Amino acid sequence: MELRPLSEPGHYEPGAFLGNGALGYVYQARDTRMGRDVAIKVMRQPLTDQFEREARSSTALNHPNICTLYEVGPNYLVMELTEGPTLDERIRQGALPLDEAISIAKQIASALEAAHDKGILHRNLNPAKVSIRPDGLVKVRGFGLAPDSLPWVIFGAQLYLSPERLYGEALDQRADIWAFGFMLYEMVTGRRPFDGLPALAGKEADLTRAPEKTRPLLSRCLQKDPQKRLRDIGDAMALLE
Repeated sequence: MELRPLSEPGHYEPGAFLGNGALGYVYQARDTRMGRDVAIKVMRQPLTDQFEREARSSTALNHPNICTLYEVGPNYLVMELTEGPTLDERIRQGALPLDEAISIAKQIASALEAAHDKGILHRNLNPAKVSIRPDGLVKVRGFGLAPDSLPWVIFGAQLYLSPERLYGEALDQRADIWAFGFMLYEMVTGRRPFDGLPALAGKEADLTRAPEKTRPLLSRCLQKDPQKRLRDIGDAMALLE
């Protein structure tokens, strides 16, 4: 597929088509100016002012576990090209060994902490946004790039949205902590903590399925009431240790 929607700037040589999401199409490309391979997301619609402001703010994030956003254009985003399978693909193979799950969780928590310290929320954190390189390094992408409208979030990703996001309430970093706990539960059990959307699920997550040592953290992250939820992802690090 050709990178036809991207006309400016001209120093990107389009390569393989990598996939598509709710907001646009992703291609591999060569940045001839910097001499590096990148991923370019070409948006289905021009960026709104709010989306562009949030995207530009996320370019300030510089962390080994965060996929770098290099450039924001009128209808495209240029990002670091990540290697390896997504966490979603890894979970589909079944529960991860506990040591591997904890290593991945620590790196995701570190990425969240760095973003939250700068006042940036992810708002759409899910396993498809997490890549695991062959050397074990985790890369989280999509900070500040979540659509405001829920219809633009595919159903699989909606499952990871906090109850307050699904109800259209104001968000803070606890929304990302919910998604973090959701993914940790999946990693250590091989299954989701809720059947269907968590805001509509009548029961709380069954923590007896998870290894005992992970239950205190999972309990703090998967509280449907954000007032009862873990408030700072940095506090998760001690529990992960």
